[in-house]
Formats: sequence, structure tokens, C-alpha cells
Amino acid sequence: MGCERRECNFDGCHKSNCICEVVRYIKRVQSTSPEVDCVECDTDCFMAPLGSLVSPVRGRVNTRVFSLLTDDGDYFKGVFRGGKKSKPHPTSTSCVSVFFRVQTVFDSCCATIQVLQPLYNDNPFDIYDNGKVCLEKVCKVNGFGPTNTCLTVDLSCFCGIQCIDDVYIDFCDEA
Repeated sequence: MGCERRECNFDGCHKSNCICEVVRYIKRVQSTSPEVDCVECDTDCFMAPLGSLVSPVRGRVNTRVFSLLTDDGDYFKGVFRGGKKSKPHPTSTSCVSVFFRVQTVFDSCCATIQVLQPLYNDNPFDIYDNGKVCLEKVCKVNGFGPTNTCLTVDLSCFCGIQCIDDVYIDFCDEA
């Protein structure tokens, strides 16, 4: 059974959605190397090739990191297993993230997404404060690590997507 397509705006969700197309495009750009186009918005999810988002990256990249927004404007969150352990406190790491990597897109509007661990200066970074996502902490995240957690989502249930960065993540390292 396919996933219902909706279009979201400030009044809620309606039929027909662009989130599915954006995630499909991210999957394609992670898999190919098309020519660079000049675009005014430097965090446009449709920028190609992989590595051109935010600031052009020299070297290899394999992931376009993105966040999803629910119909009320909140971040979609994933609880993860695996990931880096904190050097000062190897048993205490945050296990919640709002950062993802697309793995597969299937049916009309469904995807498997991998939860990415937020990092600050290459260390695990807790983006939560008093049980809620802290936007100030989200802004401090400057890296992403692999986790052992994937989620299957209906992309038509989201009303926003924000591409964050193009990065290289070593999936064989610590996840």
C-alpha cells in the first residue's frame, strides 16, 4: 500500500507534497555527481553535486544531512543506538537526534532514513534541554556521526525539510 501524499502549509496538510520529491532528490544526489549550478539559496536541498551545499566541500562526501519538520513546526526526532561515546564520559551520550540521512525511498512516498548522531568538535553533543530540542544547541552542532538506527517514515506526514550540510561519514567506523 502506498503512502498518501499531502501538501502542507500554515493551515495544515492537504493532498500533494514536495517532501517526497526532495528526499528522492537527496538520494539521487548522494548517488551521482551532476554539474554544479549557481543557486542563490545556499542550503537548497536541490543543489548538486553532493558537496555543494552550504559551502563547496573539497574531497569526498557521501551524505546530505537533513532535518524534517512536523505540521506544527517542531523537529522530527529519532532515538538512536550506537554512535560515538563521549571521551570524558564514555557511558553517557545523548541518544536523540533531529539529523538524518536517506537510505532508500520506496512506494509512493515512504523512506528509510538513518539517524545521525549530533557532534560538537567531534564529540557527542546533547541537543536536548529539559526534555525538549534546544534550538541554541542545535545551532552549535558542527558534525555528524553514524548510528545503528534507521526509521521507516511516511514522508507525506512532514511539512518541512531543511538540508543542513554535505559531509563524509565513515559508516564502518563506530556505528
